[in-house]
Amino acid sequence: MPRTGSSTYVGVSTKMYLGYRDSLRWLEEVRAELDARPALAAGRVVPFIIPSFPVLPAAAEILSGSAAVLGAQNCSPAPGPWTGEISAAMLAELGVELVELGHAERRRHFGEDDGVVAAKVDQSRSAGLTALLCVGEERRGTPSEAAEYVVGQLEAALSGRWDGMERTLVAYEPVWAIGADEPADAGYVTAVVRDTRRRLERHGAGELPIIYGGSAKPGLLPRLNGVSGLFLGRFAHEAANFGRVLDEALARQ
Repeated sequence: MPRTGSSTYVGVSTKMYLGYRDSLRWLEEVRAELDARPALAAGRVVPFIIPSFPVLPAAAEILSGSAAVLGAQNCSPAPGPWTGEISAAMLAELGVELVELGHAERRRHFGEDDGVVAAKVDQSRSAGLTALLCVGEERRGTPSEAAEYVVGQLEAALSGRWDGMERTLVAYEPVWAIGADEPADAGYVTAVVRDTRRRLERHGAGELPIIYGGSAKPGLLPRLNGVSGLFLGRFAHEAANFGRVLDEALARQ
């Protein structure tokens, strides 16, 4: 996955919102938005696209040659005969470069704890994938409380192995903001990310890229300070909105 110290990341996950045909239509529209912005080729803004599993082979073909990094929404915590699971190694074969891990929905509805997330990080690293680690507090408190919670999640997910930071991207997604009408306040997000980075310095990871997700949409990125980008959801299921956020990211460079 391309990366520089000053890169801005703009990504989107479709979750299960789009059917197969709608996913293909949307991917073609996203490809058009990417191609309309040749400045993306410089790599200072890194777009990533995370469709549902059945769409991955077609997505790899549609996005081939573009600036976008292809991602997957999950991977198995272990190799072996696990019915219904998908290995990180197979994702890599399909052209996937990034895998989303530890999302609050998987924790809540599928019982994934810190141990499961850590095992998935191990699998993603073994396959050469970048781990997109989703972290965030359940209830709104102070930025300091949120940062403490986030760092605890990261320490558990990485199990003390801070040597693979070049293959790690953090998505700060406060659970209380996921699915809300509006994202968390820009000042709050900025403060949480700043404090998180300060606390990560003890692990030599103060420069770890941290993006914001949780009802993120156009207009938010320019109001954030020290945040490495946005992880978009349903607001980017209109490809034009994805393009608008890409323009906001390019304007930062």
